[in-house]
Amino acid sequence: MSTSFEKYNDILFDAYQSNARSEDLALKKKEILDELFEHYNMQPDSILFIGFNPGLLKLDHNHIYLTEVSESVCQFFKNSGVNFTHIEPEKVQSRQFSAVIALDEYLTFSGTDQEQRDKVIQLGQITKDFLITTLRDYKNQDFKDREFSQPIIVRNESIKKIYFEHYDYDQFDRNSCMSTSYTIEEDVFTIVGPFSRRSMFFKQLAKFSLDSGAQSFLVHKNLMHKSIIKKNYEHIITIRY
Repeated sequence: MSTSFEKYNDILFDAYQSNARSEDLALKKKEILDELFEHYNMQPDSILFIGFNPGLLKLDHNHIYLTEVSESVCQFFKNSGVNFTHIEPEKVQSRQFSAVIALDEYLTFSGTDQEQRDKVIQLGQITKDFLITTLRDYKNQDFKDREFSQPIIVRNESIKKIYFEHYDYDQFDRNSCMSTSYTIEEDVFTIVGPFSRRSMFFKQLAKFSLDSGAQSFLVHKNLMHKSIIKKNYEHIITIRY
């Protein structure tokens, strides 16, 4: 059974394939990972990617694992010559990985505060050295970014697509929302979702991580993650175990 994050990543995959500059995008994602590995002076002996990341196409590593991605994503990486092992989400907990990479605000794909706490605990259990994830700065978020993402146009020689997200916040719980993703291609309008989402704050993630056994927590000031389907930037966070 596919997770909401897997379904969301199919949108990222579609946008990547539609992008005329996909090669540059893959290199950029790989460079960010290299910089993070260099920051800790470490080459992880095994890496688990949660969700789609084009950096895999350029990463020179023999032990790559994938989870929460669809069969179409797996087939794409196979056809591209990437050496990886796909693991079903329910089987991930039986393994440990030197580095776990869960970008695109993976932890916000939760319905409750307890679900987020449980996810952090689960990630800590499978992470041997460090976890890489991302969050937006919800505390200082501009009001215009609260209800809609900043749209992005992705194009190549034959097509042009517009991607954006809508966040429908709960009237009584200001941190809880349903997010829906929209893709517009000429007269074709594709809707994916809604997904249960919950805002997460840096201090909240730091507390959950340290409570679950993490040694350190770092929000990288000069390194940001940009989604494939929106112009909003996310802060890259590394958690050492």
